[in-house]
Amino acid sequence: MSQSLLRALTILVALGSDTQSLDQLAAHLGVHKSTVLRLLQTMESERFVTHDAQHRYALGSRLFELANQSLEHRDVRALARPHLAQLNSATGQTIHLATYESGDAVYIDKFDAIHSVRMYSRIGRPAPLHCTAVGKVLVAAQPRAEWRAIAERLDYHRFTERTIGSAADYLTELDKVLAQGYAEDHEEHESFVNCIGVPVRNGTGAVVAAISMSVPDMLLDHDQVLAALPQVRAAADAVSTELGWTSGRPAHTKG
Repeated sequence: MSQSLLRALTILVALGSDTQSLDQLAAHLGVHKSTVLRLLQTMESERFVTHDAQHRYALGSRLFELANQSLEHRDVRALARPHLAQLNSATGQTIHLATYESGDAVYIDKFDAIHSVRMYSRIGRPAPLHCTAVGKVLVAAQPRAEWRAIAERLDYHRFTERTIGSAADYLTELDKVLAQGYAEDHEEHESFVNCIGVPVRNGTGAVVAAISMSVPDMLLDHDQVLAALPQVRAAADAVSTELGWTSGRPAHTKG
């Protein structure tokens, strides 16, 4: 690697921690200030660094553009697959990955349960928004101003006696999902099946997918399924980390 390139990369890493003065960067690199200044001037001309009135240097806008472009090109399904497989292996239960596309929650990946019971869901098939955990998670992540329009266009088909049956009840459910950070399908889509779903976030904190675990109650009851929430959430957090999300940062909200 060329010495100039190595020094430029070292500067970027240093600025990733905090702003730095010319003297600080020269001391960090162990070279004369004139050498660092030439590098900084070149990097600033391409917007990789910038400086303020006190001549303290910081990362420039070009780096954020490149980072966002890199994250946008990451395939959530490919990144999620090993984490879904691990969750499937650890729990033995059906695991889904879904995204919100053109007003529908669509299953984009699925791992069937190890036992003989199979869920109705299929990859590529929409999941009902009003009675599935992934549907609730993905709608709750939309701008709050859009919730009512989404709620009012649904037909509220009753799959079971527990299925949500009105826009008012659905809006109340969305408030609950947003507040608690996960959603439940308590025998709402398929009788005797409980499901929990959690969001997957990208580098900006925006929800880009949902992961769920579905279990027939002949295997685990409702409380036992809820007890597995930390495992499902850990899988979603691992995928989010791969997409550039940092746990503990304020989540992006759409209004």
